[in-house]
Amino acid sequence: MLRKVLIANRGEIAVRVIRACREMGISSVAVYSDADRDALHVRSAEQAVSIGPSPAGQSYLLGTRLIQAALDTGCDAVHPGYGFLAENAQFAREVAEAGLVFVGPPVSAIEAMGDKTEARSRLAGTEVPLIPGSSRLANPEAAKIEARKLGFPVLLKAAAGGGGRGMRVVSNPDDIESAFSAAQSEARQAFGDATVYAEKFLEAPRHIEVQVLGDGSGTIVALGERECSIQRRHQKLIEEAPSTALTGELRTRMQEAAVLVARNVDYVGAGTVEFLLQDEEFYFLEMNTRIQVEHPVTELVMGVDLVREQLRIAAGETLGSELQQSQPTGHAIECRICGEDPYGGFLPSTGRIELLRVPGGPGVRWDGGIVAGTEVGLDYDSLLGKLIVHAPTRPQAIARMRRALDELVIRGVATTQPFHASVMREADFEAGNTTIRYLEEHPDLTDPGADHAAGEIAALVAVLSEAETRTAAPRPSNPLPGLSGGAARSSWRERFAPE
Repeated sequence: MLRKVLIANRGEIAVRVIRACREMGISSVAVYSDADRDALHVRSAEQAVSIGPSPAGQSYLLGTRLIQAALDTGCDAVHPGYGFLAENAQFAREVAEAGLVFVGPPVSAIEAMGDKTEARSRLAGTEVPLIPGSSRLANPEAAKIEARKLGFPVLLKAAAGGGGRGMRVVSNPDDIESAFSAAQSEARQAFGDATVYAEKFLEAPRHIEVQVLGDGSGTIVALGERECSIQRRHQKLIEEAPSTALTGELRTRMQEAAVLVARNVDYVGAGTVEFLLQDEEFYFLEMNTRIQVEHPVTELVMGVDLVREQLRIAAGETLGSELQQSQPTGHAIECRICGEDPYGGFLPSTGRIELLRVPGGPGVRWDGGIVAGTEVGLDYDSLLGKLIVHAPTRPQAIARMRRALDELVIRGVATTQPFHASVMREADFEAGNTTIRYLEEHPDLTDPGADHAAGEIAALVAVLSEAETRTAAPRPSNPLPGLSGGAARSSWRERFAPE
């Protein structure tokens, strides 16, 4: 078993890994930039090491500095989390060369799946269905030629990385040049690689992914699927498991394809194979060679701790028979709570977290990276935390998420919480009718002029409840003639509570 692990990340995923380490008796070392000096992950770990100024390029993206921190603190492994250097093959290689264990797949698998054009090339001729697309594009003129072959609209896409960055949808030839330049620029900034290729753009597919785990003995299993169709700018907002779109036969075929993809690169560790589903046909999109943001929904329905499994596999252990035979139970939903204004184009919101109250109760989980007093800036991703629920059925899970969102209180910055509260009450979502065009088809959910009373009133109820709790003082049982204390306290609830 590993003894001491450096978490080369920040925020909620760093806290998540630290918790898994503590349960397993593994010491953890956090790293932090100047902006994160007082962050929750720094407070949570047994040790913490400063790695530089606030910009990620001067701290979290400096692999040599992270590795040195691991060596200086006596670590025997590095867990990269997601984002930053999690899918950087060179970083994984340097970790191994330093005599440390990289908690992730082999370098060869990262290289094969990290470059999407290479991944497509490897899978060509297999039984894994691929979206029609091109190889690497040298310039806008090459992009125009390929786009005409594929037919508009097309998607210009970064060959490296993921998370929706370096992607542009192009509907006519006149927009190719500007879209190509924008995709290259964003890809270079996000991943250090400006390579772009083209894919046929599917108009309204579902985005469905399969969780896989592989061990060093060659065993690879699929642990169900996740529905991730509700997105903005190709970045996910809400995820759930299982998907409402899959029949038993389609689910089996998709999971078999995911295992085939993983086996193609001798995959070891936790990974995710992503597909687009349209008209009962699915197509390989990409493989993420890391833990996913949305891994908690799989954990809840499959009864597995994926981070624990990552650490076990990295230590050379094999997958147990129980895990290989596990079946999903119930339904789980995750809402990404971001520091963004959903009624202002999801632009980032900055400030100080003045108050944080997280919900509880049966089947409710909060994976967060903030506390009261946290300063939210622009240096990093806007994700503040993830609210996840689990219940026996999907309708019960939706009802539980409504309740949990009503209880969640975050004051000091604008968040996506009221948007999520509105989605949980929207008819198409309740019916399971979602595609990647969900936001475009429901503009009222992000329209600043629309009636968002349900979500906003729920948030107001939670704030007033918190204020009442904080300011309440002992009072007589009957403070005013003819008016009970209970009636006095419930008056605002009667006025504001949603029907």
